[in-house]
Amino acid sequence: MKTLRLFYAALASSVLAVSALAQAPVTKLQDKPEAKPQELTVDIRNLSEPVLCAEKDNIRVDFASPDVRSFRIQAQHPAYIGTIVTDRWAPDFTSCDMSADSAFTSGADKPKRITIWETPEYWLTGYIFPTFWRPNSVPLTVEGRSEKFHLIQLWKLHRERAEEVLVVYPPDGYWRARPLPFGDMRWTAYGSSFLVGPVEVQERPIVALKDMAFDPATMTFNLNFMRGGSAKLHVATVDPDHLAIDVSLDRAMPDGLPFASLRSMYITETNSDVARVQWRSAGSHAWGEGTIMDFKGAKAQEFWAGRTVPSRHNLSAPDMVFQRFLGTAGK
Repeated sequence: MKTLRLFYAALASSVLAVSALAQAPVTKLQDKPEAKPQELTVDIRNLSEPVLCAEKDNIRVDFASPDVRSFRIQAQHPAYIGTIVTDRWAPDFTSCDMSADSAFTSGADKPKRITIWETPEYWLTGYIFPTFWRPNSVPLTVEGRSEKFHLIQLWKLHRERAEEVLVVYPPDGYWRARPLPFGDMRWTAYGSSFLVGPVEVQERPIVALKDMAFDPATMTFNLNFMRGGSAKLHVATVDPDHLAIDVSLDRAMPDGLPFASLRSMYITETNSDVARVQWRSAGSHAWGEGTIMDFKGAKAQEFWAGRTVPSRHNLSAPDMVFQRFLGTAGK
C-alpha cells in the first residue's frame, strides 16, 4: 500500500508539473533570416541601329561586367497578350536585300530532322540544313551521342500537343525562347534572340561555341566557348506565363567582352519585336523607361525589353527580361 501511495503521489506531481509547463509563456525560436544575395550592377549598352528591313536584327543591347557569374533570362508574354484575337507571325521581307549574306554548304540536299532525346514530357530535336551563314562545326553531346546541328529545338507536351519552347543555333550561338501558349491560344510567336558568352562580331554579333552538351536529368545546356571558359543554361521554369533560364558562368569574359546580348528588330513601334525598354538601377526608387532607339544605356540591376502596344510583326512574341545578376557563389 505504501508503494502504491508513493506511485500516485509521484503521478500527481508529474501532472501538476506538465500543467504548469503548458500554462507557461512559450518562447518561440526565430529562424535567422537568410541573407539575400547581393545583386550586381551591370553595364547595359545600346548599340542598336535604324534599318528598313524587318527581318534584320538591328537591335543590339549588350550586358557587361567582370564580376557576374550568374543571372536569369526570362521570356514573358506581352502585357496585351489577352487582347489578341488573330495572331500575326509571317515574315516581312519588305526593303530587305540578303543577296550578300554568307552561305556555307553542309552536304545535305534537303533539311534533315533528327530526334536526339525524348521522354513523354520533353524532347530534343536537331536540324541539318543544306546551307547556313556559318559552318556547321559545333558538336552537341546528349547521353553519349554526339552530332553537329544547325538548329536544336526543345519541345514540351502541353494540353495534349507539342510546344516548341526553346531553340539554339550552335553555329552562331543564338537562342530564342517563348512561354507556353497563353489562355486558350494554341500557339505564340518567337521574337527576340539572345546570346550568352563572350559576344564578338564576325559579320554580325555572335558567340563562338567550341562544343555543347545537354543533361536531361537537370534540363541544362553546357557550353564551352572558343575563346575559353564555359557556361550552363538551366531551363528552370516553363509555364503559360513565362520561361525562365538560369545562367551560370565559370569566369569573366575575355578582353572585356559582354557576357550576354539581346538581339531583336525595330522598324517602327507598330512593326517591331522590341519597341520599349525599362531598367532598374541600384538605389533608385523608380524604374527608368523609354523607347529602344532613344535608350542611351544604363548601369542597372534589371532590364526589360518588349512592347506595350500591338505590333504587325510577331504580334504574340514575348518580352525579354535580364535580371538576378550575381557574383561568385551567388554573392
